[in-house]
Formats: sequence, structure tokens, C-alpha cells
Amino acid sequence: MQVSIETTSGLERRLTVGVPAERIDTEVNSRLQKAAQNVKLPGFRPGKVPMKVMRQRFGPGVRQEVLGEVMSQSFQEAVMQEKLRPAGQPSIEPKNMDAGKDLEYVATFEVFPDVDVVEMQGFAVEKAVAKVTAEDVDDIIDVFRKQQGSWGTVERAAAEGDKVNVDYVGTKDGEAFEGGTAQDSELELGSGRMIPGFEDGIVGMAAGEEKVLELGFPDDYHSEELKGAAVEFKVTLNSVLELVPAELNEELFVKYGVEDGDEEQFRKEVAQNMSRELKTAVEGKLKQQVMDAVVDAHEAVEVPRALVEQEIAALRNQMLQQFGGAVSQDMDLNSLLPDDMFSDNAQRRVKLGLVMAELITKHELQADADKVREAIEEMASTYQDPEEVINYYYSNQEQLASVESKVLEDQVVEKLLDDANITENECSYQDAISQKQAEA
Repeated sequence: MQVSIETTSGLERRLTVGVPAERIDTEVNSRLQKAAQNVKLPGFRPGKVPMKVMRQRFGPGVRQEVLGEVMSQSFQEAVMQEKLRPAGQPSIEPKNMDAGKDLEYVATFEVFPDVDVVEMQGFAVEKAVAKVTAEDVDDIIDVFRKQQGSWGTVERAAAEGDKVNVDYVGTKDGEAFEGGTAQDSELELGSGRMIPGFEDGIVGMAAGEEKVLELGFPDDYHSEELKGAAVEFKVTLNSVLELVPAELNEELFVKYGVEDGDEEQFRKEVAQNMSRELKTAVEGKLKQQVMDAVVDAHEAVEVPRALVEQEIAALRNQMLQQFGGAVSQDMDLNSLLPDDMFSDNAQRRVKLGLVMAELITKHELQADADKVREAIEEMASTYQDPEEVINYYYSNQEQLASVESKVLEDQVVEKLLDDANITENECSYQDAISQKQAEA
């Protein structure tokens, strides 16, 4: 087999491969002879079809099959011979596939870059320092009670947070516009569901009261007719409903996973869950800063287009899953979710993956079995039967590998943090959690 290699640009390589005709012909003859033992053709006894007939009837099809397999096999042999690491699938261009002649083709592909790891001593990161207080637990329990609460009619003026039932008619230049009229419409004040000023205008109204709101649609509103338009809404308030929080009792405890225990046990488990969330938020923020520093320090690393395209496809699929049933088959996904929408993030993720892999190799890291066990046990602790969850992870190689990969990534982060300049920033539980949510 003859191989020549050419660097076309950056990470792209062009491999010209020549395979002796004898290799093709030998494999074709072998397959035809094997097939002849079982093939049935009119005028011939089973297993007695002459090779000349076999070549006439089946030779072209078998040859095409062999050519495809030999090109795939010989490409793998060629890249191993040349010590190349292809990134993505090659583009194959046949040059000579004539019978009786040597097979020749050109494979164009990208290779993984050589990553020179940059020393990162002294890079700056901030670490949030917070704890879960009794007041934090009270606040979360109040949220739970409101989530499970009920709405009751009240005889007072509407306030933010109330739910109101309203009729309204919207007009522009004295004429009603499409979508601007509703009856018995329920609206939670402060939800931001309506255009600016609408919900604020209802605050302070009482049941049975009418009011005209002079408002304007935003300049970026989706309807061309209403963009930036001055309008009036005649609003009639039918009723005001106030949220009545659920009682702090066993029924509420069960809904949040505490089936056995009193209020003390419930508060204890809520506090434990909050502590886990706080730990995850703080570590996540710290890890994100390290990852950003890694990418910034390795700006010069070139990334293969093929890997970026794969990452773009993965990010698009993630977004499609978030859309769920909102995406129909007749939608043009490339127009709806173009590559440019994901390109920067995909480039960053690919670069980060390449550098992290090199760091793992450089520091000769392997996933620590104790840390893997700790991570699985922590995840399992939120389930009713933790032991069942632990057994599931250890019996499912794919799931176990996913945890090992995350643990290995965390070990790289720990290694890098040894050389970082860490500033501790004391803050509240809510501040630490909101930092995490802001980045999500």
C-alpha cells in the first residue's frame, strides 16, 4: 500500500492512498467462491455454478462492496502508519477504481491539534462563602407553602401578587385591535405577562371598578401593526383573589418527600437539601471561573471544524429537547436555529475539551474511585431508596463512565486551583444561589 500525505491548511490533511489490485481481486474472488457454494441459478445444480457465470452475474456488485470496505480499512491503516489522529470522518474522493488496476483515492480530513499546555500560576478566582441560616430555611418553606397554597376571593383593593379577573378592550386610534379584547381573563399581578404598565395600572383597583389605561407597546413587539403604538385599555376589575399559603402540616411534608416525621424533621431535611444546593452552587461557580481561565489561557489553540460542527449539532438537539412538542416536522430547523446561534459556544466547548484532555494526560490523572463513590452516594441521597440508585450506577457502565468523567474533570479543576489566587467573598445563601442561576 502506497501512502502520501499533504498539509493543505491548518489542521487539514490530504492523504493519497494506493491499494494493489491484487488485494481487491483476491477478496472479490474469495467472496464469489464462497457464494457459489450456496447460490441457486436456473440451469445449474446448487453449488455447481461456474465462476465465469458468478463473475458475470454478481462480480460488479461484490466488487463495489469490497471497494467500500477496503477504502475504509486502508484509510485506518494509513493514518496509523502516518501516526495521524483524524478529527471527524474523512471526505473520500476515488481516483481510480477500474477493475484490474490499483485502487487509488484521496481522503481529506482534519487532525487533532497538538495542544501546548500553558502554565497558569496565579490566575484569579473568587469563592463564595455562605451558610444556610434558620431564616433561609423559613424563606424556602414559605415558598413551598405558597406553591401548595390556594386562591381565595378578598374584598379589598388589588395588590401585587394577587390574582385578578378582568375584562378589557384595547383600542388604537379609537379602533379595537386584534388580540386586545378579553373577558373573564385571569392575571397574576407582577407576572409581567402583559405589556408594561398594564398590571401596574390594575394595582389599587377594587372589584367592580373600571379604569382606562393609556399605554404604549414596546418598540420590539412582535406585531408590526402595534410596534411602539400608543393604545388605550378599558379595564373592568371583576374580582380580586389572594393566595392563601398551605398549612405547615403532614400533608405538606409528604408533598416534599418527608413521609415520616414532624415539622422538626421536615425543617432538617429542607436544610440538608439547601446545603447540598449551596455546595453545588459554590463549586459550580468556582469551576466555571477555572474553565473560563483555561479557555482564555489557550486562546491560540486551533480547533477542528468537524468537532465544532458536531458540537453545534449537539447544542441544537439540546435546545430542541427543551422545545419539546413545540417543534413541528415541517419547520426549517436551520433557519429557526442557525449554526451562528451556537458557533461561539461550540468553539469554546471544543477548545476546553481538547485542553482538559491534555491536562489529564500531563498530570497522569485517573478518576479517583473514592470520589466516584462519594459523587454517586450524594446523588443517591435525594432518592427514597439510595442503595437501589447506587447499584444502578455501578451496574450501568455508561452511567458510571459519565460520573467518572465528571469526577476526573473536577480533579483537573482541583489541580489548577492549587496554583490559583483565590479570594473568598462572604455572601448570603440567596446571593450564592442567584449567582448560580444567573449563569445557568
